[in-house]
Amino acid sequence: MPAAAATDATIDEIRATLAPLIADNAAFDGWTNAALDAAADAAGIDPDIAALAFGGGAVDMIDAWFADVDRQMTEAVPAVALGRMKVRAKIIALVEARLAAVADNRESLRRAMAILAMPQNVVRAGKLGWRSVDTMWRLAGDTATDYNHYTKRAILGGVYAATVTVFLDDENEDWADTRAFLARRIEGIMRFEKAKAGFSARTANLPSFSRFIGRLRYPAV
Repeated sequence: MPAAAATDATIDEIRATLAPLIADNAAFDGWTNAALDAAADAAGIDPDIAALAFGGGAVDMIDAWFADVDRQMTEAVPAVALGRMKVRAKIIALVEARLAAVADNRESLRRAMAILAMPQNVVRAGKLGWRSVDTMWRLAGDTATDYNHYTKRAILGGVYAATVTVFLDDENEDWADTRAFLARRIEGIMRFEKAKAGFSARTANLPSFSRFIGRLRYPAV
């Protein structure tokens, strides 16, 4: 960001500019003020303004980086491409795009995960994870608003977290172990969704215990 532009930038714009630069430095300096200062210097942003943009410290920096990763993922797999894919392929493509976005900063990701695992950060970590999987499902075209909305995101969140664990130690060319692991887990999700849909169809016309109880409490007039 040019110095003139940095002067007029909003806090959100400064966060967006600095987030990937902080991640580049976090592998060596951790998610610290040192990494923030180095990023601000590279972007020509006053360090005091940069500090203001990340008043929450390391977790704010990680939050902004994950938002940038979501942005990169969205750009890497445009709607036109997703429209030609089946659901399974969409989710795999989106997860792989996220991994590609952090591939050059795996040590930074490792450090970020260690920070988010701290007891005081668990709630924030859950919100960040939910935001990412919600973005993936929405990009994949999911419009569920019932309990499926939550189950799909919870399951994908577990799959993604496990996949990242494999990814961090995958030294194979083109992350072969990670891709195979992800494909198996996504296949498991698809089998579960298919079985759930079949169960719902088979039980759609069965008597509802909850409706029966409701009628006992509030009989029809």
